[in-house]
Amino acid sequence: MNIKVKKKWFVLTAFALAILGALMFLPIESYTKVTLDWVEGLGYWGYFVFFLIYVLFTVLFLPGFILTVGAGAIFNLWGGFITVSLASTMGASLAFLIGRFFARRAIEKKIADSRKFTAIDNAVGREGWKIVFLTRLSPVFPFNLLNYAYGLTRVKFSHYVLSSWVGMMPGTLLYVYIGAVAGDIARLALAEQPETDALQMAFRIIGLIATIIVTLYVTRIARNALREEMPKTDQ
Repeated sequence: MNIKVKKKWFVLTAFALAILGALMFLPIESYTKVTLDWVEGLGYWGYFVFFLIYVLFTVLFLPGFILTVGAGAIFNLWGGFITVSLASTMGASLAFLIGRFFARRAIEKKIADSRKFTAIDNAVGREGWKIVFLTRLSPVFPFNLLNYAYGLTRVKFSHYVLSSWVGMMPGTLLYVYIGAVAGDIARLALAEQPETDALQMAFRIIGLIATIIVTLYVTRIARNALREEMPKTDQ
């Protein structure tokens, strides 16, 4: 390895360590809340800015839960759902490509001793997109790491994108719904017609309860299906 190559890898390593240090010690949750307040004041541009921020969070292994719930609060249910659904899929796709073509060795080292990923890898070899879809339905599997890890499997990129997009929809809808209801409660406290808004709020809460029940049911089906697709030794 020549001096230029060594220098290149030294700079990349130092940059990566700097990012990791910042993620460990900076108050990410506080910054996220401030960012959401800022995005809310951008009007229609807020959708585009939020989309970019969400993609960045996904690629950098940052937790997207606060952003997902926040999207419901600032964009309401369907605006938040569509934005998060597209952004999370885009972020997952970029992470997949990075894992497959640029950071393969680093991801291999990180998951080398993971029995869970070994089971997934074996199952993907047999069933392909079906396993991607089922793991997206189940919250047991870490979202950010799995995005990169799937880049090491034999699944086709197009199958991965479509399966991830559809499989993440139930969970996305649930978390955005929670944020939308929380936003409605906050607005209800300032409403000029509390009785009408309270009635709408009641319907929203009923819808939230129904969404939770359906999501839990779908998650249970996915977990049972994964047990059937993966050999007992893999589990």
